[in-house]
Amino acid sequence: MFSTQDFLEFEQIREGIIILKNKGLRSVLMVSSLNFALKSTEEQDAILYQFQNFLNSLDFTCQILIQSRQLNIIGYLDYLEEVKNQEENDLLKLQIEEYKKFISQIMKGGSVMQKSFYVIVPFSLSEAQIDSDIKAKVPKIPVLTEEMFKRCKIQIWQRVEFVALGLRACGLSAIPLNSIELAELLWGLHHPIEGQQGYYPEIPPDLIK
Repeated sequence: MFSTQDFLEFEQIREGIIILKNKGLRSVLMVSSLNFALKSTEEQDAILYQFQNFLNSLDFTCQILIQSRQLNIIGYLDYLEEVKNQEENDLLKLQIEEYKKFISQIMKGGSVMQKSFYVIVPFSLSEAQIDSDIKAKVPKIPVLTEEMFKRCKIQIWQRVEFVALGLRACGLSAIPLNSIELAELLWGLHHPIEGQQGYYPEIPPDLIK
């Protein structure tokens, strides 16, 4: 019998790093957005110039992930219901209920989309700057030892810092996701409907460290 995990491309999330089944490593940064259209022509040119410089400075590949999801207001509606139930003034109760209906009608009239932006930074064991005697012992089928993981972790975090600095020059903030945030992101990608509703399952302890 096969489980769902048998079909996933990653086997573990450890110390803010995704470990793939082929022992490749991935770190993910969440990136802020900016309203490019509201910038002046000079500001737009400066941003494009900085972003071009950032891309040209990379000596490793990166992936850009844009996630579009319908805005989830279930928690906000539940909060309004809780406030209404605690309110003793009947007039205020009625106003809260009307406001709640108004928000619900807006959401039914058209989807309000929320976009999230990520940059995925990769690293492979073949790129690791390790001693020649250790590299000679690396089998054809990679085995990620504790020592190799520590060395690779240092090198992938150097890449993460380099990417964050490059994006900062473009006016963007970039923050690496921790293990729990990575698990929620991956779970939401494979369960978009549940993720959109704000539901996340209990994460198995053997999956995250």
